[in-house]
Amino acid sequence: MSVALLIITHGEVGRVLLDSADAMLSGTPLQAEVVAVSNQCNPDAVAQQVDEAIMRLKQGDGVLVLTDIYGATPSNIAMKFQNDEARVMVVSGINLPMLIRVLNYPDLSIEQLLEKALSGGRDGVFRCQREED
Repeated sequence: MSVALLIITHGEVGRVLLDSADAMLSGTPLQAEVVAVSNQCNPDAVAQQVDEAIMRLKQGDGVLVLTDIYGATPSNIAMKFQNDEARVMVVSGINLPMLIRVLNYPDLSIEQLLEKALSGGRDGVFRCQREED
């Protein structure tokens, strides 16, 4: 058994990130789903989609939920399902380094994957400067 991954973002951001990671890694080692949230969404309908996705994904050792912007609709909906006992944990601020880090460690526990997500998000952001000759 392993942890599953649910990505909840505005528009198709989550789908594009997952597709990019899948191409980079030549596959997705975790069971993963994406829920896209539109500007005109009905939050109750999206919450129903999220609930159904979590029920499908919760066959293993938990579900790690990655969202885009903390405090926005995707993370607010995800937080309704945050439950340490039920093994559903939420991290906001998804970026490609975070996602790649999570997918590179498919055998870790949900707590360890949560830490990998946080470190991938933090450690994957750099100021790029040209080296002087």
